[in-house]
Amino acid sequence: MGKGRLKFRKSKNKFMNFVKPLIAKIMDNDVTGMAAQLAYFFLLSLFPLLIFMITLLPYTPLSQEDIFHLIKDFAPTETFTMIQKTINEIMSNRSGGLLSIGIIGTIWSASNGMNALMRSLNRAYDVTERRPFLLARGLAILMTIAMIFVFLVALLLPVFGKQIGLFIFSNLGLSHEFMKIWGILRWVLSPIILFLVFLAIYYLSPSLKIKCTTAIPGAIFASIGWVIVSLGFSFYVSYFGNYSSTYGNIGGIIILMLWFYISAIIIIVGGEINSLIGENKGECKI
Repeated sequence: MGKGRLKFRKSKNKFMNFVKPLIAKIMDNDVTGMAAQLAYFFLLSLFPLLIFMITLLPYTPLSQEDIFHLIKDFAPTETFTMIQKTINEIMSNRSGGLLSIGIIGTIWSASNGMNALMRSLNRAYDVTERRPFLLARGLAILMTIAMIFVFLVALLLPVFGKQIGLFIFSNLGLSHEFMKIWGILRWVLSPIILFLVFLAIYYLSPSLKIKCTTAIPGAIFASIGWVIVSLGFSFYVSYFGNYSSTYGNIGGIIILMLWFYISAIIIIVGGEINSLIGENKGECKI
């Protein structure tokens, strides 16, 4: 019993020795203020990002509704309705495909959020941007495009994964069992995709060399935390938060900004966790 208590105390002390410096870093780096800036850039980037994704749909077996379905899983109802309505209006007013200059402008606008996130993570590591402007912006654009393709693959996997699984399991006479398994895998798949996206962001964004393993804890925290917070916030807004009665027609935008703000806090804190772990292990090299 004494050994068990001693072990518990050591674990508790170890946890507190990590949490206290983490809270100090969060306060010193003004995470809430940075999250507010990041939420603003996320808002500016959202619709160009979605427009670019939808522009790529004719080259895939996906439809516009597939993208809306992915958003609907996590976004609050009012926010989802506003996003769907706005995108439908924008796409219905577009004449033909995107021109080359339109593609460049759309991608540049969509990368604003990633560029702001890179600056936030640099602050988490207490470093300034040392890369040339064009290199840093080019990296933000490449990461934005990569993120788009990752989410398109995430949308394709359920479609083709389900078809392949049904084909294999039906030959074994286990199609009913497969559907039960697939119902669980559908919810496991999204956090895994999110984890890979966050891992790439935390590894590539800071303007210093870090080990990929150092980026894993923050990626785990961000992917799990974002899913939990998004679902919890969606539930709260749907059943308790009546923003429309306070803000009227812009209630959907206010909810969207709050969602982005909370998401930004989760993402930046993930970066702070990685930074602290890297400092403790001496793995962060400028």
